Amino acid sequence: MTNQALAATEVNDEAVEGQDRLKGSDFLSFDLAHELYGVDIQAVEEIRVWESPTVIPRSPEFVLGVINLRGMIVPIMDLRVRFNIGVVEYLPTTVVLILKAGEAAGNRMMGVVVDAVSDVIDLGDKSLMPPIGDSQVMPFVSGLLNVDAQVMSLLDVDALLSIEGLVH
Repeated sequence: MTNQALAATEVNDEAVEGQDRLKGSDFLSFDLAHELYGVDIQAVEEIRVWESPTVIPRSPEFVLGVINLRGMIVPIMDLRVRFNIGVVEYLPTTVVLILKAGEAAGNRMMGVVVDAVSDVIDLGDKSLMPPIGDSQVMPFVSGLLNVDAQVMSLLDVDALLSIEGLVH
């Protein structure tokens, strides 16, 4: 087998494994630059109103700073900046989702700024489609799901909050 075929097989195996892990899950959907995204609701620790974080010098552009969450210092990332989509504007509907990654990503906790929370979506008998395309968002998408007339991109919280993903 060629190196490209091996790499494609590994990527496909990872997508199938991620889809199996998400079966039967509920997802918190949210709006980001008029696009629908979702995360596994089990990764959501808290939903907070927007508050300006304390800036961290020399951090990546998408890391806005940190907030104090009941004595814990939690970094805040703006997904619009991270994914290079939409205009960054903080409105009354802007919220911060406090997400907690699994053991694979070191149980890291981080806040992500989104435009608005939409709904809790039950996967039910809907089938999860593999991610397609090539953009800055794709490395963090575990699958696509039809929700009414829209397609929701499901984000992999572990990939989103991994140190490697934050540094590169």
